[in-house]
Amino acid sequence: MNGEEFDELVSFFDSMARTEWLSGVHDTLKDKTGSWENKDVLDVGCGTGRLLLRGADEAARLTGIDLSSEMVKASIQNFFFHNRSEKSEFVVGDACDLPFEDGSFDLALSTCVMFLLPEPQLGIKEMIRVLKRGGTIGMLNPSEKMNQREAFQYCKNHQISGFEQTAMLKWANVSTRRHRYSSGDLTALLKENDLFEVEHHEVLDGLAIVTIAKK
Repeated sequence: MNGEEFDELVSFFDSMARTEWLSGVHDTLKDKTGSWENKDVLDVGCGTGRLLLRGADEAARLTGIDLSSEMVKASIQNFFFHNRSEKSEFVVGDACDLPFEDGSFDLALSTCVMFLLPEPQLGIKEMIRVLKRGGTIGMLNPSEKMNQREAFQYCKNHQISGFEQTAMLKWANVSTRRHRYSSGDLTALLKENDLFEVEHHEVLDGLAIVTIAKK
């Protein structure tokens, strides 16, 4: 994987982040991670920064990292438009080699990213490394149920059409070619890396899983 693969997809991913279905998942993730008040928050694979904007009024510091330089530029621009540039930082970097010191963040997030990596466990270990003791990790991953047929049925059941349907079907297609997880898989992976209080919340009628855990 390289950042140039995603440079031309900025508009697509920004629009996807604003779909009703993914916006709803982001709201769930924000809710399940609790208050961001006075916290240093990291989003690995931040895209255009839409998830981090949800906590811009609470957090002490918001940091986003993405492999794509164009995604990073879009994040900087979005935070400028929302007048939140002073408490944010966006950098180009690899999820499997984060350019941050151990124990730098209170909360580490990742949505629609880890399952894309050739070795997702390496990215998850990096998220844990840069997390403070007592900090929280929050992730979104496609479940084993996710595929084109199930995604299409979800769209049909919820009257989702147009771009919103196209975005979900593309996510489903990529998921089946990369990595999907059960709650048990995720629990085992996180506990192997000394996380605890692992909890899972099914979203999108079970097509995806929001996972929260403590270090």
